[in-house]
Amino acid sequence: MRKILISINPEHVEKILNGTKKYEFRTKAAKQKINSLIIYSTYPTKKVVAEVEIVSILEMKPEDLWNETAQQSGIDKVFYDEYFEDREIAYAYKLGKVDEYEEPMELSDFGINFAPQSFVYVNV
Repeated sequence: MRKILISINPEHVEKILNGTKKYEFRTKAAKQKINSLIIYSTYPTKKVVAEVEIVSILEMKPEDLWNETAQQSGIDKVFYDEYFEDREIAYAYKLGKVDEYEEPMELSDFGINFAPQSFVYVNV
């Protein structure tokens, strides 16, 4: 299966790494079947820091998704509502096992020259 490299704010990366954020919310989901996220921590870190197993991908109305994920969302409702404002469908990757890299890596180590706005498929 394929993997995607995804850009995430360092505050949210920390919550994923410490286990308090079990869902990664997105306005778009990968069309191809994927089994893990490779996490690029954005400014000021600017490094690829971990790989996380995807247990499932949820797709539903934003309010329904919040009701299902709120307890392990790692974010507050205000932030969530702003992110999905005017969206009819919301997506969440349910996260499983986290593999934090001992040494953070560069995007170029994955053949990528830019931080993706949403995500990019990678073959690793």
